[in-house]
Amino acid sequence: MKKMLGLVCMLLLVAGLAACGGSGEAKDTAKSKEIIFWNPFTGPDGANMQKMVDAYNKTNPEFKVKNMSLKEGDMYTKIPTVVNSGKNIPDLTIVHAERIKQYVDNDMLLNYDDYLADFPDLKAENYVPEAWNIGELDNKRYSIPLDIHSFIMYYNKDLVKKYAPNALDDNIVTFDEIKAAGALAKKDKIDAVSVSWVKPVFLSLYAQNGGKLTENGVDPTLDNQQAKDTFNLWKDMYKDGITTKDGEDYFQKFIAGKVIFAPEGIWMQNNAKDAKFDWGITNAPQLSDDKNKMVNWSSSHQFTMFNSEGRSKEKTEGVLKFIDWVQDNSLEWAKSGQNPASLKIMDEPSYKEMPQSFLLLNPAEQKSLKIFDYKYNGYVSEQLDANGNDIIFGKTPVNKGLADMQKAVEDKIAKDKSNN
Repeated sequence: MKKMLGLVCMLLLVAGLAACGGSGEAKDTAKSKEIIFWNPFTGPDGANMQKMVDAYNKTNPEFKVKNMSLKEGDMYTKIPTVVNSGKNIPDLTIVHAERIKQYVDNDMLLNYDDYLADFPDLKAENYVPEAWNIGELDNKRYSIPLDIHSFIMYYNKDLVKKYAPNALDDNIVTFDEIKAAGALAKKDKIDAVSVSWVKPVFLSLYAQNGGKLTENGVDPTLDNQQAKDTFNLWKDMYKDGITTKDGEDYFQKFIAGKVIFAPEGIWMQNNAKDAKFDWGITNAPQLSDDKNKMVNWSSSHQFTMFNSEGRSKEKTEGVLKFIDWVQDNSLEWAKSGQNPASLKIMDEPSYKEMPQSFLLLNPAEQKSLKIFDYKYNGYVSEQLDANGNDIIFGKTPVNKGLADMQKAVEDKIAKDKSNN
């Protein structure tokens, strides 16, 4: 009898544990009323995103959003781990546009197509084309853009007036104008231009030179004449003594009033506010003053949903409701220095007064925004960031640097599982 009672108790315990486990799993996934939102906004822009989430949650949605900002490197490391495990997968994630192709090829992303009919405003006409188009692969929609952020150029108004008085008449500063200003400013120990983040600096000029990152969508094309011309132009300016030097805090030097032109991201405006002089922003440095030939390197933060068996249809619709709300309420994101991808922002009077707004308000500038849509953009970026400065500052010969980078990218592609 005791054995029988023990067996019954054990069965009841197992059944109880199973019931608890099933209930807990449902609570964590399908039945949870909370949208877990991962994003890489750990800087000042993170506060802007938190304000947006708070404002949305105050509308009393069925599914409230829990904002979770992670360090970019940590987030991108965690994503494949949680997706492969099937556990703790976020309901919504911001990723950079250049990563979407790899995620799709690895069958990691949910496409929005089954839900967009209920959200008629989430369509191409309402977004900056360059940011919208990158989210569509094989006629399926895998992402919705939050913004399009660009690498442009800051300038010191006083120094421009002194050394390059007519350079900004057309809102385009050419490399020839930078060189001419540098020749005048060098005697006063003022740098004409800063050598900043090499990746966008290189890619912007590389595209102007006619360069492409790939011809067939897979194999990289870094070791070519266009790339050599790009690095040699910057290397020659450094040799002429008109750029910032290796190891200098280039943007701090601009803020200190020692640099005329400073290529940087639109997101650096909060830092620029520390300057004691009047500054402005314009297009990235160009080879030509023809606006139809302009290139401004850009990227885009995109709303994506990684595949998760536990996420209910209702929660997925809740995610789309948040994205739909953001389209109409992106002014707070513009305050972080970004350009929202929703074209509705152009109707906001206060946005029109923001320095970065010219990139959307002017059709020629908007057309100049270029996202480098190459599946292995990340591998190229790693090589440019690791080796680009050494090439510009003469530590590595141009030909050798490009050959080494080409091989390094090829080796990483050969090991990439998304090719299998």
